Amino acid sequence: MPIPADWPATEAEALAEQERLRPLVRPHGPGPGADAGTTGDIEADDTLIAGVDVAYDDERDLVVAAAVVLDRDTLAVVEESTAVGRIAFPYVPGLLAFRELPAVLDALAALTRTPGTVVCDGYGLAHPRRLGLASHLGVLTGLRTLGVAKTPFVFDHREPDAARGAWTPLTDPATGEEVGRALRTRPGVKPVFVSVGHRIGLSEAVDTTLALARHYRLPETTRHADSLCRRALTALQRGAPAN
Repeated sequence: MPIPADWPATEAEALAEQERLRPLVRPHGPGPGADAGTTGDIEADDTLIAGVDVAYDDERDLVVAAAVVLDRDTLAVVEESTAVGRIAFPYVPGLLAFRELPAVLDALAALTRTPGTVVCDGYGLAHPRRLGLASHLGVLTGLRTLGVAKTPFVFDHREPDAARGAWTPLTDPATGEEVGRALRTRPGVKPVFVSVGHRIGLSEAVDTTLALARHYRLPETTRHADSLCRRALTALQRGAPAN
């Protein structure tokens, strides 16, 4: 699938785009069931929650994105889709959304149902310019989004208590601002790093992550999306269709 014609091509253009979009982020939300976002003419379904993730074939300059929709209550997989595209931007820390978003948007567009919330394997406001992948995706689509990352990126935190549900603030060392939370999803297992994407509050993002991480460190949305994009990449490399 082609990269959008107006997609930033240089670091300066990408930085300018982040500055333009940053004020549009809504770091709070009414919660599921109210003020649902829309994509096109399809209303989002708050009984559904999706995960998105990507995998790369650097040798062929390709990225495979996966979107997996789960039932919020049972965590059963309802629908899944993949999309393959050219890597849209060079690797620059803090600008990874520009590499991944075109394919992620295509994978979401291929779904027949629109989830009320999307969980990204990465950052939202826990980003140097407060516009990580989750926030960027939320602003572009209008969907409620949050980021759940495996590492704290450039931010500081104290280790949470060992119990499931324990958390400590993730803070910007330059300003002391809380940009997310280090959250223990499994007793004694290293935390994940939760941040607001768009149209959700931080406490709700933490509660959502815990509800999705019933048996493992990572939320089920991330686990399913990671598995699907890796399978799709393997199929692509073997010459089979990606979907």
